[in-house]
Amino acid sequence: MRGTVLAVDLGGSSLRVALVGGEGGIRALHALPQRSGAEAEPEDWWRAVQAGAEALLAADPAGFATLRAVAVSAFTRSLVLVDRAGAVLRPAILWGDTRAEARLPALHARLPDGHAETAQISAFHPLARLFWLAGEEPGVLSRAAAAIEPKDYLNACLTGAVASDVISSARLAASATLFASAGLPALLPPLNRPGEVMGHVRAGLPGALARLAGLPVMAMAHDSWAAVLGLGAMRAGCAYCISGTTEVLGLLHDAPAVAPGLLTVDWGGLWQLGGPSQHGADLLAWLAAMGVAAEEAPPGDPLPLLFLPTLAGERVPHWDPALRGAFLGLAREHGAAEMRRAVMQGVALNNRTVLERAEAATGRAAEELRLGGGGAMPGWAQLRADVLGRPVVLTEGREPGLLGCAVAAFAALEDVPLEVMQARLVRTAAQFAPDPRRHAMATRLHALFRQAEEAVAPVSRALAGFS
Repeated sequence: MRGTVLAVDLGGSSLRVALVGGEGGIRALHALPQRSGAEAEPEDWWRAVQAGAEALLAADPAGFATLRAVAVSAFTRSLVLVDRAGAVLRPAILWGDTRAEARLPALHARLPDGHAETAQISAFHPLARLFWLAGEEPGVLSRAAAAIEPKDYLNACLTGAVASDVISSARLAASATLFASAGLPALLPPLNRPGEVMGHVRAGLPGALARLAGLPVMAMAHDSWAAVLGLGAMRAGCAYCISGTTEVLGLLHDAPAVAPGLLTVDWGGLWQLGGPSQHGADLLAWLAAMGVAAEEAPPGDPLPLLFLPTLAGERVPHWDPALRGAFLGLAREHGAAEMRRAVMQGVALNNRTVLERAEAATGRAAEELRLGGGGAMPGWAQLRADVLGRPVVLTEGREPGLLGCAVAAFAALEDVPLEVMQARLVRTAAQFAPDPRRHAMATRLHALFRQAEEAVAPVSRALAGFS
C-alpha cells in the first residue's frame, strides 16, 4: 500500500508518535515521557504531539510528505472535561484515581433499583467520578459540556470537533439515563465507530502539524483496542495481554458473556471479556527502584514464594481500591532473583484468574494468548504460558498500539475489513508452549494464590483505613 499513517499512542508513562508504512513497518518513532498520577494536564499531551510531529518530520521527511491519515489512541477510564468551545476546565482525572470511593454510598442511594449499569459502578466508573466532582468542584461541572477521553481531547485539538467512540465511552453511554438521578448534567459527547473519519486536520496548527491540514483523522478506540488489533488478536477465541503501566487481559468472543469482576464490552461484532488491572510490567521498575537487580531465578523454586501484585488497590477482577500487595512464604534462602520471579509470577497468576473466569463464561478455552507491551519478554512469555496452560505468542512489532492505529487507518483508506488488514500487517515472531510439569506446579500455586488473596484482603482494608 502506498503512503504512511501518523499514529499516536498516549500511554501511562509516555506518548509515542510514529510514521507507519503500508507494510506495517515503523519508519520513524519518537517517544516523550509523561508523568503519571491521579491527574494530568491535557495541554501537556498536546504539546507532546506537536514535539513528536517535529521529530518525525526531521527524521523522515519523505515519509511525512506521504501521510494519508492520522489515528490517535490513548489510555482509557480517564476523564477530560471540556466546555462548549472545547476548552479544558480542569486537570484530567486518570485511570487509577480512587477519590470517588468516598461518595459511592451517596451515589448508589440516588440510583434506581434494577438498572443494568448500577452494579458496574465502582470508584473507577465515570459516573462515580463525575458525582465526586459535583461535590468537590460544582462550579467546574456546571460549565462542562462533555466528558471525553484523552484521545478525544487530542482529536479535538487536531480537528476542532469534540467526539468520542462507542467503545471507549461505553460505560458513560450505558449510564446516560442515570445522569438525572445522580443530579448531573448530560455530558455524553457524539460517538463514532472506530475506523470512521471523525474529522479532518484543521488549518493553522503550529509547526509540522500545519503540513497535515485536510488529512482525515480516524476515530479510534482506547489503547487496549488498538493494541489488540496490532497484536493480531482481534478474532474470536483469541486472548490478549497488554503488559505495561497496567495489565490489560481479555478474551474475544463472538457473543456477549458475563463473568464476575470482568468487563463485557461490545467491540463491534466481537465481545471483549476481561479488563484492566492496576499493575503490570511497571512492577519491575518498582523493584529496580528499590535496588532489586534484574536477575533471572530458575523456574521450579523448591521454596515457592508468592506475591500479591495489588500495590495500589485493584480493578479487574476485584474492583477494590483498598487492596495492598504482599510477599508470602518469604524465607532467608530467597534473594533478589527469587523476589523478581515471584513478582512476575504474581502478575501471571492474576492473569490466570481473569482468563479462567472469561473461559468459563464463554464456554471456550483460549486458542492462544498474544502478549504485548513492556512485559512482552521471552522469559515472561514462557512463565505466562506455564501458568495459563495456553500458548503465548509474541509478534514482530514492539509497538502494537501504534501498529493497531495504522491497521485501522489503512483498513478505512483501502476499504477492506479490519481482520483482513490485521492479517496483512501483523507478523508472528515467537510462540511459547506451556511446560506440562511447570503448569501442574502453577495450578497448585494458583490455588494458594487465591487463598492468600482472600486471607490478606481484610488486613489490607484495615491498613488502608489505618489512622
